[in-house]
Amino acid sequence: MSTVFDLIGHILILIGAVVSVTAAIGVVRFRDTLSRMHPATKPQVIGLLFVLGGAMLILRGSVDIWMMALAGMFMVLTAPVIAHRVGRIAYREQLGRDGLLQEEFPGEGN
Repeated sequence: MSTVFDLIGHILILIGAVVSVTAAIGVVRFRDTLSRMHPATKPQVIGLLFVLGGAMLILRGSVDIWMMALAGMFMVLTAPVIAHRVGRIAYREQLGRDGLLQEEFPGEGN
């Protein structure tokens, strides 16, 4: 039974690493701040949770499991708040999409 838990733990760590790498590629490939917020938060959190879950299965019975659970919970609670703050700052400072607050039709308006 121990071997099965270790195998599942290694698979979860591998899945988490792949999800985190794809999120990092998304951060590099997207061109503006608002588009980069999604891969910087959601996939990173999911990847970290997979890695922590796999590590918990491998280290079962250790006192370090509670620290990993705390790290995962902290990441789940803070990532949406950080993304929201970055989005608000980018919107207010007109960062992203080539002048985020510019009008859709340059010939109309003010």
